[in-house]
Amino acid sequence: MKVLLGLLAALGLAGVVYLGVMEAQRARLVPDGTTAPSMELQRHGGGTLKLEELKGQVVMLDFWATWCPPCREEMPALVKLAKEYEPQGLVFVAASRDDGPRASRLVDAFVKRHLPDLQPYVVYASDDVARAFQVTALPTLYFLDRDGKVMDAQRGALSEDALRRRIERALKQQ
Repeated sequence: MKVLLGLLAALGLAGVVYLGVMEAQRARLVPDGTTAPSMELQRHGGGTLKLEELKGQVVMLDFWATWCPPCREEMPALVKLAKEYEPQGLVFVAASRDDGPRASRLVDAFVKRHLPDLQPYVVYASDDVARAFQVTALPTLYFLDRDGKVMDAQRGALSEDALRRRIERALKQQ
């Protein structure tokens, strides 16, 4: 019985520590209510995207890379939900952190092989963009409100249900 109680206490303590670590990581992201940094991103396939051009819409900005297993796992749900919620004013921006001159080829191969529907959403996030959004781990997901302010941010992959809840909450805010 003492062993079981000790084990339960240890599990409880581990849970509290985990929640503390998660909150500390959240605290290092761009704070909610902050206007998103003004950035111009190169689109996959050509052209540019300026975040300020997306005002009036809710932006789901995901920092990811082709070499990141959690990113690769999460991406099909992000694309599916982006397509589902676009008519309600959601814009999905998949900001690749693949490095250097090979980034375009890596992303192109990933898109063709695994997820063709991702192509129109892909942009490239430079080191400056990643620093501005305090991206230190992948995936990192931001929701920007219709005024271009951060309303939610998360490091680490989310389930489709958790993504859906965040999207719906973001779209409901005026």
